[in-house]
Amino acid sequence: MDISVVISLYNEEESLRELVGWIESVMSREGYSYEVIMVDDGSTDGSWSVVKELSAANPAIRGISFRRNYGKSAALYHGFAAAQGNVVVTMDADLQDSPEEIPEMYRMVVEEGWDIVSGWKKQRFDNKFTKNLPSKLYNWTARKVTGIRLHDMNCGLKAYRNEVVKNIEVYGEMHRYIPYLAKNAGFGRITEKPVQHQKRKYGVSKFGLERFVNGLLDLISLWFLSTFGKKPMHFFGFTGILMFLAGGFLAAWVIIEKLVQQSHGLVYRPVTDQPIFYLALLAVILGFQLFLAGFICEMVSRNSAERNNYKIREEI
Repeated sequence: MDISVVISLYNEEESLRELVGWIESVMSREGYSYEVIMVDDGSTDGSWSVVKELSAANPAIRGISFRRNYGKSAALYHGFAAAQGNVVVTMDADLQDSPEEIPEMYRMVVEEGWDIVSGWKKQRFDNKFTKNLPSKLYNWTARKVTGIRLHDMNCGLKAYRNEVVKNIEVYGEMHRYIPYLAKNAGFGRITEKPVQHQKRKYGVSKFGLERFVNGLLDLISLWFLSTFGKKPMHFFGFTGILMFLAGGFLAAWVIIEKLVQQSHGLVYRPVTDQPIFYLALLAVILGFQLFLAGFICEMVSRNSAERNNYKIREEI
């Protein structure tokens, strides 16, 4: 099979027939063998009924329905697990992603050898202040942290080699950072393609401004796990030793200064009257606790079932 189109949807009843008809038209014109996997993320409208209707009319349309809303990452996880196509394309169900982009993205993966081709909505039709500007700041931060030069990390329209989606685990709200997950799994050939962005035709966006805050927190978590996940002592131990030594040096300096002034008959300030002394003791205690935290995390990591989970490209 050439292409699997994975669509996560939540309360998009009005757009589904038009979207599937558009996809079918493109696939028929290009002569691709394909499947469309529609994952209903606990919709409360008639979306699932429409999916069943579409599936009955075309065997290439497959559906997965969650009992409740779990989020886009969960939907993509199950969609990726079910995908059988050589190239897996993800897109949103709100008609803002154009299926007309699929043939070129497919060609870039198959002929040019990219692992991931990410869409870049150069011209957006969203609200400038609630979406466009926060999105630019978010993407700038993501580029700096991940080292992946994508202008639109969170674009829903992406194409992947099948091997990529089978070797990453999308969880929590990490769907925003699939390129980073893929890079950490050894799939570093990532590029982008400018794509056409459509105005929303039906309904309203299911995501609010909180997604930018959540996205930043997820980015920090993912960076930490990818950097120190298998070697937590390198972070906690190193930080703890620095704090312990800094606190010890400050405490010793305060005590020695007091002793020197006392030995020369000078007016001195009692050690226990100096706030810096207590700050030094706090640093020593926190440093010791961080070191112990690193030691415990290292023990947990060494006993993890994932400790020797390394991605192998091929064997001969």
